Amino acid sequence: MTATDLRETRSAEDRDAALMQAVREIVSGAQKGSVHYGMTLAQIDPQAVQSRGDLAALPVLRKSDLMALQEQEPPFGGIASESVAAMTRVFLSPGPIAEPQTGEDADGWRFSRALNAAGIGRGDIVHNCFSYHLTPAGFMMDSAIRAVGGTVFPGGVGHTATQAEAMRRFGITAYVGTPDFLRTILEAADEEKLPIRTVEKALVSGGPLFPALRDWYKARGIRVQQAYGTADLGLIAYETEAMEGLIVDEDVVVEIVRPGTGDPVPEGEVGEVVVTTFDPAYPMIRFATGDLSKVMPGPCPTGRTNMRLAGWMGRADQTTKVKGMFVHPEQVARVAKAHGLARVRLEVTETEGRDRMTLICEGEGDAEAVVEAMYRECRLKGDVRFIGSETLPNDGKVIDDRRAL
Repeated sequence: MTATDLRETRSAEDRDAALMQAVREIVSGAQKGSVHYGMTLAQIDPQAVQSRGDLAALPVLRKSDLMALQEQEPPFGGIASESVAAMTRVFLSPGPIAEPQTGEDADGWRFSRALNAAGIGRGDIVHNCFSYHLTPAGFMMDSAIRAVGGTVFPGGVGHTATQAEAMRRFGITAYVGTPDFLRTILEAADEEKLPIRTVEKALVSGGPLFPALRDWYKARGIRVQQAYGTADLGLIAYETEAMEGLIVDEDVVVEIVRPGTGDPVPEGEVGEVVVTTFDPAYPMIRFATGDLSKVMPGPCPTGRTNMRLAGWMGRADQTTKVKGMFVHPEQVARVAKAHGLARVRLEVTETEGRDRMTLICEGEGDAEAVVEAMYRECRLKGDVRFIGSETLPNDGKVIDDRRAL
């Protein structure tokens, strides 16, 4: 096992107690230091947040909300407790969304834990192929590599031939970047008959690592593990040598909620990943990533005891347009909640150019009342169909648009 500290193997009770204390502190600080949270959390007593159930009562901040806030109050939407001039670096990711690097922490985005799990550390010469331009990804990994004692080659993106030459010249032992770019570099080196044999391990993110690609690397003697993070949040979860799910980072709280709501789903059910982080200068409290995943049962075989995510399972933002009007997962969720429906799915179909929507509901209920509620919520007429419990697929879908493109 390559645990970085004893927190990775502590009991669930000790972990939750420490995380809830951190939540109380970040909520209290955000109420005082952040314009946004000063308003949205004004009615919350931080000391009353004693459990994950209490945390679930706090409002969710969605990425679309963040973009709107930043348009209204640039650059950080009133969330940051410090000015731009007090930040170490500032970035502008696609969206566009502004992100700050706060303070001088050697590993403020916490990716060193993922590097350690991948066996990357002191003595490694690490080829960093995340972009250093506009977005924070390159700096995220750069600071983490230096924190674990590695030497960084800041390769960035593109320039494949030069990347291959750098790998050969410096004797690169580890790679960080998107899953497929390492293969592009290695194949370019093969074509030039300058094969690279020093790379032994890699930590990848920013895209899917397909089994066939992992096998390709394994055949070349390269062990590849995944990390899951975002520019807004830093590291969320990481793969271990067991390669059985992604272990949640010790310094975040992760919830899986029903898309369109802030309501946690039962363990094993697919839902949206919601994350709370603890940077006092830029707190993210119940930030909805838009990604779907689920919690896997049991601990990691490596002995780490934090929850495991099954990996990326799709996107939670399933907004679609029906008869010229947008229908959002939040609207479907409100109808379901008002009528006590645990799991529903809005199917959108098309016949002879006419849109049709049908709300499929597990269990029993008053179909006519649900039809009326749908019309009040969406301003669209639709059908309702009840089916047996636990019949809908466990894939996190709230809106299933089946119309041909």
